[in-house]
Amino acid sequence: MSCPPPRPPGQAAVAFVCVTILLDILAVGLMVPVLPRLIVEFEGGDVERAAVISGLFGLAWAAMQFLASPVLGALSDRFGRRPVLLLSSLGLGLDYVLMALAPNLAWLLAGRLVSGITSASAPTAIAYIADVTPPEQRAAKFGLLGAAFGLGFIAGPALGGILAGIDPRLPFWAAAALSLANAAYGLLILPESLPPERRARFTWAGASPFGALALLRSSPALLGLAGATALIFLAQESLPSLYVLYVMQRYGWDEAAVGLSLAAVGAGSMVVSAALIGPAVARLGERWAMAAGLVFGMAGFALFALAPTGRLILAAIPLLSLWALTGPALQALMSRRVGAEEQGRLQGALSGLHGITGMIGPVLFTQSFALGITPAAGLGLPGLPYGLAAALLAISLVRAWRITRADSAQPDAEPALPPAE
Repeated sequence: MSCPPPRPPGQAAVAFVCVTILLDILAVGLMVPVLPRLIVEFEGGDVERAAVISGLFGLAWAAMQFLASPVLGALSDRFGRRPVLLLSSLGLGLDYVLMALAPNLAWLLAGRLVSGITSASAPTAIAYIADVTPPEQRAAKFGLLGAAFGLGFIAGPALGGILAGIDPRLPFWAAAALSLANAAYGLLILPESLPPERRARFTWAGASPFGALALLRSSPALLGLAGATALIFLAQESLPSLYVLYVMQRYGWDEAAVGLSLAAVGAGSMVVSAALIGPAVARLGERWAMAAGLVFGMAGFALFALAPTGRLILAAIPLLSLWALTGPALQALMSRRVGAEEQGRLQGALSGLHGITGMIGPVLFTQSFALGITPAAGLGLPGLPYGLAAALLAISLVRAWRITRADSAQPDAEPALPPAE
């Protein structure tokens, strides 16, 4: 006997979920301009040692995200989305207070470790949207979450830089106030999206990063789409790990040009996520929207690899912005293939994949760049890493297109929910 669908929440609840994602990304962005400065202060002005410690802080934060994301996703499958989201916002706010008051480096590191855990609620937020949205409308709603990601990446460093100019601790206090206010607001307006009869049993084996990945092997189609998604995640790593070094070395750009171009990519992706994904999926369907986004991404990376001048790099920015069509459409296709009680585990598993590629990507692309420009190698291919990124997207497109050929129009695991009234 099938369970009745949950009552769709109001727009305020969906907005709360998007704001939660935004604040999670602000947690990353706010630290960009202020955290290294604090580390330098704690190290008595030793910039070289501070650089090493900053790298270790980044690794520790990413490791906590990798470990915590599937656990929070599985806990939300067992106890509901609402408590996980609210406790995450509360914990993030209290953690910002801890970092604002940190008297030494050890306390600051402890705060970053806790931040990596409490800001790992993105899989739960995505699962909430999947719970309350008919499968055919999920891509558009996932696009709104993508817009929140983009806004966070744009606003976080800018806001952090402005506040840090007043006081290096002020960004932490501002973030604490925002997160605690969000938790209080959510306590009042956020309904539960997963009723008790749809919840799954919690096991630590299934909630571990590698246990969560086992869910992806539950069907060949889901595993194939997860493989395609992993290739996309890997290609994405070419931007944060290499872009700054690449355009400075090849085209002689200064810091201002780099910053403006990155802001343009973030703003373009945000516009596509917020305004174009819904109409594109409605007109083309999830499968074709996914494919179109991948083609745009391939073209953008190919232009990155081949452009003889920096001006042509600017022409690639709209193409990479349109690449944002891919993620929500592909995520919607995958969410159709698991039941309501497994949406949290699915998003946790995808987050785990993202964590793995986040460890591989920086090494892969920086080393391929070094190989491409090293005279001894004789390649003379500075664009090699971005050619590799384009190839990864091409493989992902072929794989996902074949898998979804037969059943793109029919969900194979979860019945469609009725449209929200």
